[in-house]
Amino acid sequence: MSEGATGGEVRPIVTSVLLIKTGSLGDVLRTTSVLPGLKLRFPGLELTWLVSRAAAPLVERHRLVSRVVTCEPGEASSLDAARLELPSDRWDWVLSLDDEASLCEFAASLDAARLSGATLDEQGQPTYTDDVEPWFGMGLLSKGGKLEADRRKVENQRSHAEIFASMLGVEGGRPELPLPAQAHADAAKFARDAGLDDSTLVCGLNTGAGGRWRSKELPVERVVAYAGALATAMGREVSFLVLGGAAERSRNDEILAGLRLLDAPIRVIDAGTHHDLCTFAALLGLSDLLLTSDSLALHLGLAMEVPVVSFFAPTSAAEIDLFGLGEKVASSAQDYCSYRPEVDRSTITVERLVAASLKVLADHRGRRRLVARS
Repeated sequence: MSEGATGGEVRPIVTSVLLIKTGSLGDVLRTTSVLPGLKLRFPGLELTWLVSRAAAPLVERHRLVSRVVTCEPGEASSLDAARLELPSDRWDWVLSLDDEASLCEFAASLDAARLSGATLDEQGQPTYTDDVEPWFGMGLLSKGGKLEADRRKVENQRSHAEIFASMLGVEGGRPELPLPAQAHADAAKFARDAGLDDSTLVCGLNTGAGGRWRSKELPVERVVAYAGALATAMGREVSFLVLGGAAERSRNDEILAGLRLLDAPIRVIDAGTHHDLCTFAALLGLSDLLLTSDSLALHLGLAMEVPVVSFFAPTSAAEIDLFGLGEKVASSAQDYCSYRPEVDRSTITVERLVAASLKVLADHRGRRRLVARS
């Protein structure tokens, strides 16, 4: 650490921190929740974030990130190039939050006064430091083995944000995603073209999960039934904004076709599946309510402070903090939170989803949107 002064003015001690978190996209975004706490603990914080190129837009404009260095964790040459870009040869604290072997090796090779997270043991095998046991003990590197990790995952009742704040000894925070002006402008134009203004009730539907976790999805017919039931319960027109990424194009077409057949007071709007991360986040921000799976859209929606109803079957609802922005609908089937490719989603019913949605809309009536519709 170093301390500087200019003209008698004492500056805060500079604390150099390297945060290694490259993926997945949702995990990168939710890790930003620790940054305000780190800044409070270390007023002279200079934080460098090592991240994948795909995830860089999620952190490069953050007010507390001093520098972003990108890499592809699976490419040795990319990691070598990233090392040359790092602004320091010695770090006060390295936070190594990915468990890939290449990143464990990368973290272990750094000169750091303190390292927390994934690294190598004396035999050169991936492991992690004791201070991050509450998180890594539920993951692939768990020192207790997979069965113990799975048991702890099911029994855990603390959110990712709570666990990380406690491990790092900082105050809890929430994810932040500052958007470029162009993303706001693109979303505003989309709203104008679609006829969405401040009087419109907009429900975003992001009910897929990118193809990897099919059991995170809500079945198409249930999405359509939900929309009809919600519009009927509201007793007014609801504009349904159908959202998703490239992998959801075919699925979203099915949803759109089903919605257009409903005999209910609705408008159907295709948000497209071709947008970059920031534009996608801005489009999510147009919603008064977002119905979403446990996916990137959930984390983006929370960063945009959109009221949400999120549903969970194979993954843990407890691990997700909604920061007072919504309701969770978790499966009550026996295989809930089993992290299996296929699980029972039958208890995530239309009735439960509509009841949660009505509560969220009532609780957040008059909310100011971070993304304007004009």
